[in-house]
Amino acid sequence: MKHTLVAILILCVSAFRAQDLLSKNGEPILPEAKDWSIGLDASKFFKNFAFDFTSNAQTINGKYFIDAKTAYRFGLRLGFNSWTSKEFVTDRVAATSSVSAFPAQVAVKENSWRRSNGLVGLGFGIEKRRGKTRLQGFYGAEGSVFVSVSNDKFTYGNALNASALNTVGVDTVGDAMRSPVFGKAANVQKVAIQGVSGYSRMLERKNGLGFSLGARAFVGADYFVLPKMSIGGEFGWGFAFTLVGRSETTWESIGQSTIQGASAASVKPTTVDGSQSSSFKLDTDNYNSIGGASASLRINVYF
Repeated sequence: MKHTLVAILILCVSAFRAQDLLSKNGEPILPEAKDWSIGLDASKFFKNFAFDFTSNAQTINGKYFIDAKTAYRFGLRLGFNSWTSKEFVTDRVAATSSVSAFPAQVAVKENSWRRSNGLVGLGFGIEKRRGKTRLQGFYGAEGSVFVSVSNDKFTYGNALNASALNTVGVDTVGDAMRSPVFGKAANVQKVAIQGVSGYSRMLERKNGLGFSLGARAFVGADYFVLPKMSIGGEFGWGFAFTLVGRSETTWESIGQSTIQGASAASVKPTTVDGSQSSSFKLDTDNYNSIGGASASLRINVYF
């Protein structure tokens, strides 16, 4: 009788542990009410079959469980970046001099290209979970909003000069800039500016404000490899509306007006409005930058 009671007690404890999914140390494996979660897109850490922790920005994805089967989802991306590319070019005024001081270096000046951008993304949703084993399915819906802005500024060592005696015009080679990150700047062009027959060079480019609004339904699965740690992924279907506002570019050039009483040629800036665009998409998604990661390997930690 004693042995029978012990056996029954062992069976009850085993059943209880199996139902609650406890580890050998008695730790809960599945998330519980009031647990928080942080998720990382593991696929972003791999580049050319090697670990890469620097070149891919991550959106911060979190969850808060109001009970074991229901969680609120949060997404946040906040970034401000700035890059500067500098290069030396020939001092065009000094190059016109007939004086040669061999073996001195040719006089140079510095051009600079600075690009900066900022972005803010927010997401919110609700998630429902099913399953009592380590493999858990989930589904739900979420929405997101994303705003971005960027601009470029250029400074030139050789100032433009419209003087007939010492003219310094736009140099299509010396003033054209490029960056090892962004490639050609396209900062020297023929622009539709009255009174300018040659080229103009860019002083500032304000790219239009980018705005995105989206909502999606999703379904996915997690497998808990360790207590409160899972690997999974998800697929979604939804819509996204994107609007890119009108850009504005300031050019510098040498020109002359032909209207009555016009003065001689001079150096002046001209602001030119650019294009704007919008798009709408309703489709299955491959990746949602603010919400969950679609069709990707995702690691979630619960605490």
